Amino acid sequence: MSAAYEKRILRVLSYIHDNPAGDLSLDRLADVAAMSRFHWHRVFHAVTGETCAQAVRRIRLHRAASELLLTADGLGQISLSVGYPNLRSFSRAFTEAYGVSPAAFRKAKTHVPMHPDLRIGDYPMYPVTLRQEPSRRLVGLPHSGSYHAIGKQFEAFGALCETRGLWPQVGPAIAIYYDNPDATPEAELRSFVGAEFRGEDRPDGMEEKHISGGKVAVLTYKGPYAGISAAYHSLFGNWLPESGEEPAEAPCYELYLNNPREVAPDDLLTEICLPLK
Repeated sequence: MSAAYEKRILRVLSYIHDNPAGDLSLDRLADVAAMSRFHWHRVFHAVTGETCAQAVRRIRLHRAASELLLTADGLGQISLSVGYPNLRSFSRAFTEAYGVSPAAFRKAKTHVPMHPDLRIGDYPMYPVTLRQEPSRRLVGLPHSGSYHAIGKQFEAFGALCETRGLWPQVGPAIAIYYDNPDATPEAELRSFVGAEFRGEDRPDGMEEKHISGGKVAVLTYKGPYAGISAAYHSLFGNWLPESGEEPAEAPCYELYLNNPREVAPDDLLTEICLPLK
């Protein structure tokens, strides 16, 4: 696919993430892509595997899930912030996607305060295992700002892999998180999204990173990405103090075992990897 079409896909995905409450109609997205609305839908679907409407709905509801867990905003306010002026239609769409109502989702999932006092036993337990990880060569895109907005770069990375035919050279999807969100201002958070790369030359427009091999603690988290903060607090507040292990001078990274476009939010599987000495 030509660079011009690639830029159109990236521009539209970025626009959806940046404007969840805005006009995300097919006509508007075609305008953002600078392409005829008669053909834009087919191009987007062929490249991303989703219709425009499916992508908009998924991204909006993911944003809503994060706001339900990370803010005290009312349901009506969250509904409006993600483009649902009618609370009833928002609740119906959210329930269809997440299996529970927005209110039940907020109540059932562990809400982690921004600066908690970490005490052993304060957080739910998750399975943690030790294993030897291989060194990995990654390609991908940098991200700055809230970790809960990292999906925007994942969308861009996936689109680049599709338009350039890179999937045969790409392994597991991976994100590296360089900073502690409880101690670093949100605007200064640094991360990297991409995948293990088995090709030769780094693709244009992407960065290359390396993860050293060695012993890691692996926490397996099942559920929506919006609730993953609780798993980190469990890893550092429950498991690590009791383990006798020492963390290495290296950032945590996540391995994504399935695709949010293919499975329900409750069935998403993520391995949180903590490098150890």
